[in-house]
Amino acid sequence: MMRPKMYLFGDSITEGSFCDGGWGASLANHFARTADIVVRGYSGYNTRWALKVLDKVFPAKYNEPEPVAVTVFFGANDACLHHRYASFQHVPLDEYKNNLLSIYSFFKKRWPNATIIFITPPPIDETARLLNPYIENPSGLPERTNEAASAYAKACIDVAKECGAAVVDIWTRIQEFPDWKNSCLSDGLHLAQSGNRIVFEEVVEKLKEAGLSLEKLPAELPYFSDIDRNDPLKAFEN
Repeated sequence: MMRPKMYLFGDSITEGSFCDGGWGASLANHFARTADIVVRGYSGYNTRWALKVLDKVFPAKYNEPEPVAVTVFFGANDACLHHRYASFQHVPLDEYKNNLLSIYSFFKKRWPNATIIFITPPPIDETARLLNPYIENPSGLPERTNEAASAYAKACIDVAKECGAAVVDIWTRIQEFPDWKNSCLSDGLHLAQSGNRIVFEEVVEKLKEAGLSLEKLPAELPYFSDIDRNDPLKAFEN
């Protein structure tokens, strides 16, 4: 039996999803023996650049089995303000929506039966962004704002509705937690362990709604009982 795959496609929040406590690592643990979680995350990428590399990241392969699911997690970089630091990453809102639609169309054309799950950009802690030691920011103003992130999150939700696809609204979900700025974010943008846990739980729920639960995805090899442990091959006799 071929083990099914799930692709995680996104920016640095996806690239880093296999860190300690990361949402991708949690998915891999959750679906152990059942599905392979394949990360395709690219730090700094926005939807404009993601669209340009789709064929390279996901090359067509003869007789390649369809993945059962793909997550699309972009917007944090698109939402950079066009007149501040990191303006080169900014993508206008209308283009962002069109790019998401194109990405969705690419996947549905390549894999018609795959479940596509959009994930909105996360909320922003603007004060924490100003404290980021890796950013040279002479203006003293954050390169991202929570207000801008809200607009891109809403646009992502709108695209998902238009496509009839699932969507995880982490912009809203994270802010439902007390002290979310400190507990869910590590630098005002990227996810701390609590934030990663939220994404993991929300994605698992969307997968379950699509019929992709552990109960619906049987283990690649059978489990064996305590009685079988002295002779594991008995597990294959049933």
